[in-house]
Amino acid sequence: MAQMDWSKLLSAGRLQHPSAHQHPHRPAYEVDADRITFSAPFRRLANKTQVHPLYDHDHLHHRLIHSLETASVGRSLGIEIGAWLEEQAAIEPGTRYTIAGMVQAACLAHDIGNPPFGHSGEDTIGEWFAERFDDPSDLFAALPAQHRHEFIKFEGNAQGFRILTRLEMYRHQGGMRLTHGVLGAFTKYPVAAHVQKDLKGQVAYSGLKKPGLFASEAALFDEVAEATGLIREASVFGPWYRRHPLVYLVEAADDICYQILDLEDAFTAGDLSFDTVCQALAPLAKSSRDAQSTEAEHITHLRAQAIGNGIRNAVAAFQNNYDSIMDGTFSRSLIEASDVAGEFDKITHIANTRIFTARRKTELELMGRNVIRKILSGVVPVFEDLHAQDWELTKLSDHHEKLARALELDLRDIQSPSDALHALCDYVSGMTDRYAVKIADLLP
Repeated sequence: MAQMDWSKLLSAGRLQHPSAHQHPHRPAYEVDADRITFSAPFRRLANKTQVHPLYDHDHLHHRLIHSLETASVGRSLGIEIGAWLEEQAAIEPGTRYTIAGMVQAACLAHDIGNPPFGHSGEDTIGEWFAERFDDPSDLFAALPAQHRHEFIKFEGNAQGFRILTRLEMYRHQGGMRLTHGVLGAFTKYPVAAHVQKDLKGQVAYSGLKKPGLFASEAALFDEVAEATGLIREASVFGPWYRRHPLVYLVEAADDICYQILDLEDAFTAGDLSFDTVCQALAPLAKSSRDAQSTEAEHITHLRAQAIGNGIRNAVAAFQNNYDSIMDGTFSRSLIEASDVAGEFDKITHIANTRIFTARRKTELELMGRNVIRKILSGVVPVFEDLHAQDWELTKLSDHHEKLARALELDLRDIQSPSDALHALCDYVSGMTDRYAVKIADLLP
């Protein structure tokens, strides 16, 4: 099977602006990282749930800190893989820095599409839409059936691609206009929602696990895939793509960070005991305790050592599976394929049975669910009215015009039911946890 080509995979051409001027002293991947870092959606991650919603403890992770830490681990993975590829003469000397920079930029953005209240928020949005499509109003009934899945299975990864490529900076003209290579590395699931729905269960491939693109951005990803030389697959349901090889490094950085750091947070929050966290991290850290260290200091030391060992094993897994990664047939995460898969499985078990089910977290997730549902139900009448007025903003009722103004709803460029429902999702998913609570309190 043909392998992908690094000279295309690392394309520095910009989305919808491929011939853009390259700064002589700033590599394109650094420009990408800067555009992400200074964007409003990235800044809002500081008040979005990682694990513990609306927590007052200053030392627990939120999405922004998690994204920065993931980017740090991703850069380390990229430089190690880049150096190895240079040794194998697979890339030009010095290209290791391009790989590290592209992975770092993609990691910075990897959670940028997440709604308030984390994965619980994703589920709540999808659940609300499923109920509306069961008993649709004119607006919901007007949406083509093939596009309903992307709302019923609302996915933060697809929303992230929409933010990066459509909503921020050059609106509807390439968004942030990131490089094709970084956008390829970002896209964990290179398949549109309506295609993924029908392919899931028929084709065993990790890139089809979830929908990663909305229909509205599918053509934009086609440009990315063409520029980077991704392997295109045809099906009766529509095209999809094999993953960009750097996706696996972004995914590994995320896996390493959230699994290990969730344990540290659970200790800090008092959800897990010192002994439980030590027993979970010790096999990865392979380090003894300094007699002078406090419990918190020792957990910090174990966490650092465990991350380092996770990086080494992810690098080895990439090297060991290089051929199948490059021909698009590799279908696991690097952590799953590594020699420390068992250690991470034990951490996952602890998280699922002890952290994610903690009473306070469960209570706040239920509250978050009610908040999101209230906002969606309270705001959707504005979009239904707009639909009834054939998308003429000037014809909105006085009440809906005031509501749109008070809530700062973005009603530009809405010309179809799909546009309207995506604008609704853009609004709700872009909220921070605390802002969502505030808006819910404004609504009846």
